Parts: sequence; structure tokens; C-alpha cells
Amino acid sequence: MKLMILAGPPSAGKTSVVKNMMRRLHPKVKISFLKIDVVITFEKEEIGKDFPDIPVKIVYSGDLCPDHAGVMVIRDGIEWAEKNKSELLIIESAGLCLRCSPYLNQGLGIVVLSMLGGMNSPLKMGPMVGLADIAVVTKIDLISQAEREVFRQKVHEVNNSIRLYEVNALQGTGIDRLLVELKDMKDIRADSLVLKGVPPLGVCTICIGKKDIGWQNHFGVIRKLDTQGADYLYRGE
Repeated sequence: MKLMILAGPPSAGKTSVVKNMMRRLHPKVKISFLKIDVVITFEKEEIGKDFPDIPVKIVYSGDLCPDHAGVMVIRDGIEWAEKNKSELLIIESAGLCLRCSPYLNQGLGIVVLSMLGGMNSPLKMGPMVGLADIAVVTKIDLISQAEREVFRQKVHEVNNSIRLYEVNALQGTGIDRLLVELKDMKDIRADSLVLKGVPPLGVCTICIGKKDIGWQNHFGVIRKLDTQGADYLYRGE
């Protein structure tokens, strides 16, 4: 089975990219689709309407960040897709935590970016762009050619080896280049899957529900107003 993981900011066009790939692949390729979101999502209805025989599973992260939830459930998701006898598992992550990325050491990691997100938006997304194999850039028809060139440059400043494809996610223009990537992909080996990036430093007192503000009320890795860069402080045992 092959694996594709898509991440990106809200409204970038992730689901539109997924649906356009499905239109070209289904039913020649047997697909399962897993969506990891925070509170609510409508992909089950949208994909079920167009592709009623593609298995869809939705996971809500709730109080966890979506990347945290993804790490917890992805192995179960792979087993679920294998039981469906799928040849391709597509995972779409809400990808809202800009400190983490959901990509693994196998398969394809794809970040979906909107040209309307701002020229500097790729610089703000950290590992979500920096660890991706492919950047799919959408809404290319709504800005000028000069702005497109600047946006490409910003993406490559973060990740100079990323393969960048510009697409019209509504009409599907440019999606075929992604399908060439899929054809050349190797099957995953589920017993050797690990995260591609390094997770954050650790669980903090905020993560476990402490509501007080100010570093004086917290323990572990902390920072003060005048702490610079990665010059973190440690407080407590």
C-alpha cells in the first residue's frame, strides 16, 4: 500500500486536491481516506456523495492538537486501510500546529498552500513546509505572475529541495503531476514507520490543563518575555 499525507492551513484547498486525485484514480486504484480534524469536518459527506464506495474515516482530535492525534491513530489507520485491501491511503491532517508536522519517513508528505495566504506565509509554517516532499500551491489564478514568482521563492527559502506544483484545485488543472509522483512511489513498510521530524521539547503544564498565566506559575521548560530564540529556561524538577 502507498501512503500520502496532506497538511496545510485551513481553506488552502486540501480536500479539493484530494477529490481531484480521486476522480483520476478511482476506481482503477483502491483508495481509503482518513481525515484528522479538530472539531468538525464535512469530508465524509462530500466524498461520500461523489465516491460512495471509497472508505472514509474521520478522527476528531478534540483537546489534542491534530498532529498529536495523528501520531496516536495513524498506525490504526494503516491497519484499517489494509483491511479494506487498499492500494493507497490518503491522510488529510488539519495541520494547525506550526511546530509539528505529520509527515513520516515513508510515503509522500504534501503541504497544500494557498496563494492568497500572503507572500510570507510559507516562512511562518516551519516543519509543515520544511519537511514536506511536495508543495501544492492553489488559487494561482487569483494573483499576478510576479506575486507567484515571489511566493515560489519564499517556499524554496524554507525548503530548497521541495517539489512545487501549482494547481487549480477547483478545476483540477495541474493535478496530473501529482499522479506521476504517485506512480513512482514505493509501498510503505508499516513496521518501520516513524515521524520524519523531531517533535517539540515535551509536555508542559499548560498541556495538562494548568490555567494560571505567567512563568512563575509553571514548571518544566519555560520562557520569559526577554528570552531570545531557543534560549529556553528550565524551572522545577
